[in-house]
Parts: sequence; structure tokens; C-alpha cells
Amino acid sequence: MESQDGTIALTGQIGLIWKQTKAPLLVPFLKVMVVVCLAMSVMLFVERVYMGIVIVFLKLLGRKPEKMYKWEAIKDDVELGNSAYPMVLIQIPMYNEKEVYQLSIGAACGLSWPADRIIIQVLDDSTDRAIKSMVEQECKRWASKGINIKYEIRDNRNGYKAGALKEGMKHSYVKQCDYVAIFDADFQPEPDFLYRTIPFLINNPEIALVQARWKFVNSDECLMTRMQEMSLDYHFIVEQEVGSSTYAFFGFNGTAGVWRISALNEAGGWKDRTTVEDMDLAVRASLKGWKFVYVGNLKVKNELPSTFKAYRYQQHRWSCGPANLFKKMAIEIIRNRKVSLWKKFYVIYSFFFVRKIVAHIVTFVFYCVVLPTTVFVPEVQVPKWGAVYIPSIITLLNAVGTPRSLHLVMFWILFENVMSLHRTKATFIGLLEAGRVNEWVVTEKLGDALKAKSGAKASKRTHIRMGERLHLLELGVGAYLFFCGCYDMGFGKNRYFIFLFLQSIAFFIAGFGYVGTFVPTS
Repeated sequence: MESQDGTIALTGQIGLIWKQTKAPLLVPFLKVMVVVCLAMSVMLFVERVYMGIVIVFLKLLGRKPEKMYKWEAIKDDVELGNSAYPMVLIQIPMYNEKEVYQLSIGAACGLSWPADRIIIQVLDDSTDRAIKSMVEQECKRWASKGINIKYEIRDNRNGYKAGALKEGMKHSYVKQCDYVAIFDADFQPEPDFLYRTIPFLINNPEIALVQARWKFVNSDECLMTRMQEMSLDYHFIVEQEVGSSTYAFFGFNGTAGVWRISALNEAGGWKDRTTVEDMDLAVRASLKGWKFVYVGNLKVKNELPSTFKAYRYQQHRWSCGPANLFKKMAIEIIRNRKVSLWKKFYVIYSFFFVRKIVAHIVTFVFYCVVLPTTVFVPEVQVPKWGAVYIPSIITLLNAVGTPRSLHLVMFWILFENVMSLHRTKATFIGLLEAGRVNEWVVTEKLGDALKAKSGAKASKRTHIRMGERLHLLELGVGAYLFFCGCYDMGFGKNRYFIFLFLQSIAFFIAGFGYVGTFVPTS
């Protein structure tokens, strides 16, 4: 009886504290957060609508890179012979790429270009001696076939990928090269890649970079890879296309692109001050007045991360790096005198602030924190246009990039909201330059490993320790959203509980590790 009275008293005290703090503290704070989140939502909405309008006009007017810039196929010259072709360096940075090294090296060596006008440079930072030996043997095998291939290693991994690329540019034979094409270890360019990209650089001296689109070979491997395909297709089909066509600027994707070496050097070369060395170089080159071209109909095959662990690490790098770079370069961009005011505004506001910071923060803070919390505080109302209409339109505009996955749009929304937790955390780490700001974990590529091991699934169970499967942050957010949903269903008037239950389930699924592909262990 006494314990029951004590429980009632405790409950009463908690209720009293809630009433006393809600009106003076929580309500004003939540109202401010709603206004801030709505403002960020409008920013994102305007940005998406603007890019959608530009893309429609580009399609209607038929504006293609070949029409916007001079492009003439390289013609054989009897007198000049192969010297009519510029010298091209192909760089392939890799780190313990056991499953894919043969694919990338083979594809690079299969490029159609005069053998005496191309140098393949494999930059191997592998720490596994066995893998290092296999990569070296593969290079020797191609060299025996007459391919000019160089196997380069270094004593340390300073600067990670940026450090390897920078070191690779120091070799004496690079001085004879005019252009450098870069391919990550899982990228497989088609044989005509150079014939389709180099003419842009030859005929247009103001162009520094030609970027190709990514084509995903494993997009159907699991639901997570389908979700990634939807996000990245929008990035390539819309964001890169708009940047290239309107301001001749976009973020270099770090691979499947060709640089003019003189432009790369003028911009200051590779720097390892952030985890997005590719974006860093692109911004610096753009501030020097150089132009970029995106060729959307030229696709290079590559692999999406199919394990949740690999994808989380990749998204941390892709979210933390841009935020950190924005902090480091904002003043430099504002003070620059070589580019127009409109281009500065585009780079600072659209490219960095809205897409790399606002987009991540508003997705998590608004839809996973502020909106759910309003169910406890009926005094704070979120207008329907902000809670329903704007996010619905933004979602539809994002989804048009991958028409074949329109039926998966609900799953994509829930998955993106889950990933926004990590993107938001990484964004703040980048802005504040906190602990993991320069963390670089190479994205794991499975290549054919999964296919080779899939036969073992029937007879062997996947041995994954529970500690590796559990993700406490996701479980914590999932529990909070579930509690909000229960309260809204029982006492609230917002009727958000259906969304809250679905979103909490998505967080629980991710929290218990049931996302992506499991690779059976031996």
C-alpha cells in the first residue's frame, strides 16, 4: 500500500515538474525550433524546385555538353602518327582491394588509346602483404603484354587517398602527361572512355575537369543498394547536370573523371586537410576560373557498399568532409575576385549550405526530433504545408531520378531519415572539427566475393557477433519515436502516430543490424 502511494506521489511530482517547465521553457524553445526547421525546409524546397525547373529546360532545349562546348573526335594523322594523341596518365589508388583490383586494372589496361600515349599508374597503399603481392603480380602480367603500367607504393599512408595521388604526381614520367584520369579500385571504364572525354579538354582550354556518371553494377543486390541508387541517381541526373550547365561548377566525384594536369597544379594539387580531397580540389580550381563539364551519357561501372557498416562509414565521410571544407573555405570563396558574385553565391549557398548542411540537419532534427516532440506539447503546432506538403514535393522531386524505384519511395523516405542521424552527427563533427573529423575508412568492396560465398548460406550460418549488429543510437531514436507514437495514439491530436510507428520500426531494423547484405564468414 505504501509503495503504491509512493508511486502515485512520484508520478504527481513528475507531472508537476512537467507542467512547471513546459510553459516557460519547452514551449518557447519548441516554437523556435519549428520556425527554424520550417525555414530550412523552405530553403531545401526552393533549391529542389529550382533544379527541377533547370533540368526541364535543359531537356526541352536539348542542351548537351557536346553542343555547349566544342567537341571534335581525335583524328589519326599520317605525318604525326600517335603524337597527335595527348599523353594521358591513369591513376588507380587502392587499399587492400582484394576483391576488385583485377577489375579496375583490367578495365584501365583495356582503354582504347595508343599504347605509347598512355601510362597506367597503380597506387597501392595496401597494408596486407598478400594483397600487395597479388596487385604487383597483376601489374607485371599486364606489363608483359606491352602495357605501360607502373606499380607504385609508399612507406606510409599519410593523407590517405589524397596523399597517394599527390605522391603519384611526383614521379618523373608524369611530367610528359597532359591529362590524368582517376578511377577508384572498383571502377571499370568502357574502352572508349578517353575518346569521349579528352576532346573536351583538347578543344576547350578553359575546361579543367570532365566528369562521367556512375553506373551501379550491384544496385539490385538488396533493398539498401536500391535506396542508395535512388539518392545517387538524383545527384548525378539533377545536381551534377544543373551545376555543369549553369555555372560550369560541381563537386568532383573523386573518380571517373579526367583532369587537365596544369589546372590541377595551378589549384595547388591534392590536399589532405579534409576527407573530401576531391571536392576540395574542385572548389580551389573553380576559384581559379576553371570550368567543369559533366557528361551524363557516359557511364562508368562501379559498386555500391552493400553492408550497413561500410555504408555508415562512407556516409560519415561524405557528410563530415563537406561541412569541414565549408568551414575552411567560406571566407576564401567570399574574398575571391576571379569568379562572379553569382557563382560565389551558388557555391556558398546552394552547393555547400543548403545541400551539404541544411539538407542533413533538417531531415533528422525536424522529422525525427521536433515533429515527434510536438505530440507532447499541443500548444506548438506545425502547419500542414510544412509537415506534409513540402516534404512530399521534395520527396517526389528526388525520386524522379530513378523511375524504376518509384514504388519504393516510402522505404526510401524511412531509410533516408535513419541515415540522416549519422549525416547530421557527421555534419556537426565537420563544422566543429571534433574527434572523428579526419577519420578515413576505405569503403569495403565485395566484388564477386558475395556471389562466391552465397552458396554457403544454405549450409552455413552467418557468424556475426551481436555486438557488431547492435547500433545503440538507432535503437535509442527508435524507442523515442515509438513512445511518441504511443502517446499520440492515446492522448494526442496530431495523428502523426502512423508515421512515427513506421519510422521507429525503420530505426529498430537498422539498430538491430538487419539492413544491407551479410557476408558469410568461413
